[in-house]
Parts: sequence; structure tokens; C-alpha cells
Amino acid sequence: MSRRVVLWRHGRTEWNAAGRFQGQTDVDLDEVGLQQARETAARLASLEPELLIASDLKRTRDTMATLAALTGSGFEFDPRLRETYAGEWQGCTSAEISARWPDEFKAWRAGDPLLRVGGGETRQEVADRMVSAVRDAAARLPQDGLAVLTTHGGAARLGIAALIGMPLKLFTNIGGLSNCSWSMLREGDDGWILVEHNAGTLPTPVVIEEG
Repeated sequence: MSRRVVLWRHGRTEWNAAGRFQGQTDVDLDEVGLQQARETAARLASLEPELLIASDLKRTRDTMATLAALTGSGFEFDPRLRETYAGEWQGCTSAEISARWPDEFKAWRAGDPLLRVGGGETRQEVADRMVSAVRDAAARLPQDGLAVLTTHGGAARLGIAALIGMPLKLFTNIGGLSNCSWSMLREGDDGWILVEHNAGTLPTPVVIEEG
């Protein structure tokens, strides 16, 4: 066995349900999100993870707390696991963004890795910090160890694309992560291998990715 890292998206929030672009806005889980976290944590606990790390935003902290309670272990925060900082787009729906920033929205939908999303971060910047966080976590594991990192939908997809060597302009070919679903990466001889994606729940449509 080689080292494995699970990227676990947080449970649902009211903004997820409304299709609002959250970015780094610190939105709480709603009741559905809390229940999703409890149910999914039971599955992840059975994998006996050695290391638990969460984005420092509340929706990821509260999601991870359900797993930590089951495993009896503590967990750490890492701001590198945050969602894309999306500036003026945060709090807007896709329709509102498309109407106010049509050219930027078109470039965003096309997967432009150098677009400053809402005047905030680029996808390249997010991918770089996600790769750094995953590699640092993996370096702390025993050879057959498992880390669970609680993060966000867009950040997870960007990290996966970069880790498996996919050009970021094609990262949208990796499907979205439903709330409280996860992806698992395994460290191989020649880099990282995506072995599971959007696992753990019956997926619901992903309306907007940076959540």
C-alpha cells in the first residue's frame, strides 16, 4: 500500500442550496449539511485515517468535527485548503455573475486558469496551494497511511488536476464534487493517481463549483 489522501468536500450550506458563489465567505452548514457530514463521517472513519486536516472556514471545520468525534482524534486547520477567493463574485448566483461580468464569466466557464475570479485568486494560485497542502500532509504519513483533508468543491478539483498532471485549462473535465462527497488520491511511483472521485453519497447536481 502507498500513501493515500482523501479530499472531502464540506456539507451543504444555505448558499449551496441557493446556488450562490461562496468562495471564502464563512457560511455555516445548514441542517442538511450537518446530517450529510454525520452520515459520511461514519464511512470515512472506517478507513482509520491517521491525519485529519481541515480548511479553516467554518463549513469545513464543522464537517471535519463529525469525523474527529468518531475517530477520537483531533484535527488541524490549513488555510491552503480554502476555496478560491472570488472577490466581487462572492454571494452572487451564476445568473447574476453572467449578467454583470459576461466576458469574465465566459472565461471562467471555459476554465481559464489565469483569470482572477471576481478580482480575487486565479485557479493556478489555488491549484498551487492545494498541491502544497496535499504533499505536506502526505509527507507526514507512514507508507500505507491515510489523511483526510476537508476542503471545497472548486479547490478540490483544481488540486486533483494539478496532482495528476492534467493541464489546468482542462480541469473542468473532472466532474464537480457533491456536498460531502470525496475523492481519493494514491501516491504512485510516477506521481499521484486518482482512484475515487465524487464517492460516498448519491451525487446531486453541482450547480456552482466554488463552494
